[in-house]
Amino acid sequence: MTSAEVRCTMARTVTITGSRSTDRRSPEHFQKLFGLYLAPFAHRDSQFYVGGAVGIDTLTLSWLAAYTRSSIAVVVPCTVDAQPQEASHAIKFWDTQRRLTEVVELNAPQLGTDAYHARNRWMVDRSEFIVGFPRDNDQCSGTWYTLNYAAGQGKPRMIVPI
Repeated sequence: MTSAEVRCTMARTVTITGSRSTDRRSPEHFQKLFGLYLAPFAHRDSQFYVGGAVGIDTLTLSWLAAYTRSSIAVVVPCTVDAQPQEASHAIKFWDTQRRLTEVVELNAPQLGTDAYHARNRWMVDRSEFIVGFPRDNDQCSGTWYTLNYAAGQGKPRMIVPI
């Protein structure tokens, strides 16, 4: 099998999910982590779905935009302006740099668990592969909700604890 044939068999649509709490580690740590675990899926034909929150969402958005040629769609439960300032700024910055192929605003009536779960299901429903960066084993977290939803759909998942 040639490298092109291998690349064609790899997931082309990938959802990223992860903790909002990333303060235990440095940004350099996450850059190395993404280089190890996301780079193999980040080829020109890949489409990544990333939520628009702080933490893993913003960190992966910036890493993918800066270091890959993959397509990137940011999905927010309400609007970009309703996101925390750090996340909203990152989305707008990478959009002006023409690194985002799509910004999806789901226009939920209010932010909350239901809106975040709906956003995560929307991304998983459009993906072949899900990568999760959970902070712990709290099965009630949004990251685990998303990973378990993907499992229920029989979709492959990679779990990278942070």
